[in-house]
Amino acid sequence: MNDMAIPTEASCSQPEGSGIQESAPAFRESEWKLRHITLAGLSWPPAPEAHDNTPIIMLHGWLDNSLTFVKLAPELTALGPVYVLDFAGHGHSGHRPEGQSYLLMDYVADLAELVERYFQETPDGKINLVGHSLGGIVGALYAAAFPERIRNLVMIDSLGALSRPVKETIPQLRKAIKKRIAGSGKQVVYPDIATAAKAREGGLSPLSPEAALTLIPRNMKPQGDGYVWQTDPRLRHPSPLMMTEEQVLASLAAIETRVLFVRADQGLLSYRQDLDKRAEAIAHLQIAKVPGGHHCHLDGETGPVVTAIRQFLENE
Repeated sequence: MNDMAIPTEASCSQPEGSGIQESAPAFRESEWKLRHITLAGLSWPPAPEAHDNTPIIMLHGWLDNSLTFVKLAPELTALGPVYVLDFAGHGHSGHRPEGQSYLLMDYVADLAELVERYFQETPDGKINLVGHSLGGIVGALYAAAFPERIRNLVMIDSLGALSRPVKETIPQLRKAIKKRIAGSGKQVVYPDIATAAKAREGGLSPLSPEAALTLIPRNMKPQGDGYVWQTDPRLRHPSPLMMTEEQVLASLAAIETRVLFVRADQGLLSYRQDLDKRAEAIAHLQIAKVPGGHHCHLDGETGPVVTAIRQFLENE
């Protein structure tokens, strides 16, 4: 098999300044060079008892990074090697060139190139995909477009892309272009990582202090006497074009593989009343209801998420 993960640093059990426990299994810093960008991430080798060598590729959510899976990934090594990506503009991965933005379909294209370059020689030519939030959306679109490369797909608090009515197409385009012209605001300088983590605890998907301190260090870089976000500020710019609900349903209907939707009882989708059609569109869908919020795989009691995903991947 080709060397699917290129190490860039020595193995480590935790990044400096993080909230990861000393006992956490060691991972390896990795990078994957694509034609126009270099993606970074973390990798865990398969456990000695692993009965399969099918790679598990894990994709994080918007504005997160690969450390979001630091609790879940080691628990899946009994099934095979685990590779966790930082999306472009996130974590330690490269940023898009000036004049480009972060389009959803470009993430799918990055994943497709990554799989073709580094994950061709798998036992059956396929991989397992586990995605959270944005990662689940990207994984679903990739699975729809390249069914021959996917063995199983897991989506954590994610069930298809965000959609907008057709009538909002031009207003959305106008908003995106105006923001692109205006640019991003001045970066906030934090005195230390803990202060930045405290700022991240709130927001659309709140995190506990422990989870924030685990996730945030990989999204920061030193500047002067403090720290600023390493995450590309353009990630916050509006998308110029979004899918309609009809397009989302068509993309979900095109998925041929087995799919597990991990639905958190307090997640961002827990209040959505319009998910039945999306669920019905996926031919081979299983749903696991778990306790917790949007980051149920990282924050709080993660055991139910681990159990649901392991049982799904083991029992084909």
